[in-house]
Amino acid sequence: MTAPLVSLPTQPEAVPWPTKKWSRAPLDARLDGAAVDRLFDYAFGQPEALGQTNALIVVQRGAIVAERSVDASMQHMSWSMAKSVLHAGVGILVREGRITVERPADVEAWCTAGDPRAAITLDQLLTMRSGLLFCEDYIDEQISDAIEMLFGGGKPDVAGFAAAKPLEHTPGTHFSYSSGTSNIVSQLIGRIIGGGSDGMLRFLASELFERIGMSTASPRFDEAGTWIGSSFLDASAEDFARFGLLYLRDGVWNGDRLLPAGWVDYARTSASVAEDGLEYGAHWWIEPGDLGVFRASGYNGQRIAVVPALDLVIVRLGVTPIEKAPELQRFSTELIDAFRPARA
Repeated sequence: MTAPLVSLPTQPEAVPWPTKKWSRAPLDARLDGAAVDRLFDYAFGQPEALGQTNALIVVQRGAIVAERSVDASMQHMSWSMAKSVLHAGVGILVREGRITVERPADVEAWCTAGDPRAAITLDQLLTMRSGLLFCEDYIDEQISDAIEMLFGGGKPDVAGFAAAKPLEHTPGTHFSYSSGTSNIVSQLIGRIIGGGSDGMLRFLASELFERIGMSTASPRFDEAGTWIGSSFLDASAEDFARFGLLYLRDGVWNGDRLLPAGWVDYARTSASVAEDGLEYGAHWWIEPGDLGVFRASGYNGQRIAVVPALDLVIVRLGVTPIEKAPELQRFSTELIDAFRPARA
C-alpha cells in the first residue's frame, strides 16, 4: 500500500516570493549551525569520495538559509533535471486544457495503421513506462542510445531518433528510464505550442521562467527545433532553487496557479521502483522515508531536492561521477537530516 503523500506547505505570509530576489534568513535556532557548516565545508573541500561541488543552496520556509558557490554568477548545466522542468511545461498545457496525459501520444512516426506504438500514452512517457527500446547508458558509446541521441547521429532530431525505436515491452508494463521518451514529450508539446524553437522559448519564458523569476534559464534546442528537454537547460543555482520552490508550493506562485491542481502530486506519486530502490513518479524521482522527499536529478550529481515535511528545498550542483553516487546520496541525506529539528 502506498503511503499517503506528505502535505505541501504554503509560503509564510511574512516571506516575499523570490521573483526578483531571494530573502535571506538565519538558520532556525533549533538547528545545529556548526553541523550544517561542517557539511558545507566537507562538500566544498572537494573530497575525492564526493567529487566537485560547485553550488549548494538550502531554502527553508521560502528563504535562503545557507548558500555557498565557487562562482555565484555561474550558469550550471541541468542535465536530466531538465526532465522535471519539462514536466512543468506539460502541466501548463494541461491546465490550459490543450493536452491530456491519459490519451495516446500523437507521434507522427507511430501513425501508420497497425503500429502498436500508437497506443503509448503521454502518461506512460512521463512515467518512463512507454515500453520503447532505449539504452540509457552514459559510459559505453557503443551501446548507449543516450550518447548517440545527444552527441551522435541522433543529435539533429533527438525526438525523431527516440520515436524510431521499436517496442521492447507492452506499454505500461515495464519501467525503463529513458531520455529518449522525454524528448518525444518535448516535441509533442512543441507541436501544440507551435512556432518551432522560438515558439517554445517564448512559451517557457512567458508561462514559466518569467513568472517565477528564472531570469537565467536557457533551454537548448536541436536542429529540428525541439527543446532537448531530456538534458539541456542552463541556469543559475538560485534559479534552480526557484523551480524547486514552485513544486514545494504545489505549483502556485505568489497567488497564481501555474500548474494545475494535483500536478505536483502526480509528479511525486510512485509509478515504479527502479533497480536501486528509488521510486519514480512522473519525471521526478521519489526517495523513501517520512519526509516526502522528491527530486529532480541529473548526470554528475545535479539535484533539486524538495522536502515537504521540512518546508525545504536543497540544490546541489557539481561533478560527481556515477561511481561516487552513493556518497552523494549519503551526504544529501545527512544534510536533510540536519534540518529535522526544525520540523514544524
